Amino acid sequence: MTINYDKLSKQVLDLDPQVRFAGVANSKGELIAGGQKDSVEKILDGENVKMSIHYALQKRDLYTNLAYKIGSELSSITEYEKVTMISIPINSSDLFMISTEPRADYLKIIDFVHSSLNSQK
Repeated sequence: MTINYDKLSKQVLDLDPQVRFAGVANSKGELIAGGQKDSVEKILDGENVKMSIHYALQKRDLYTNLAYKIGSELSSITEYEKVTMISIPINSSDLFMISTEPRADYLKIIDFVHSSLNSQK
């Protein structure tokens, strides 16, 4: 079964009012699904969004190098003053990316994404 990334992104955006962005990036750093809520002010745009995707992919690659010792990465959470960034590997090429307001219940969001991805495999 093929995962509908746009549908999943929309479900995550609707899941919690503190979710700002939900989308999928491929291994080339291209955003292939999802987007930002219309009701929130953009913190990053243009080249900064591309940089953020690049850094998230770079971090995933770093953790992949340790997988033989610590297991596969399930998610990554980085808290900043203005936003919390979450990344969840979908497969070897696609990465689900979410940004929330600070202090959002990100474990609920991560559990929802894992459950949705597992039910569609």
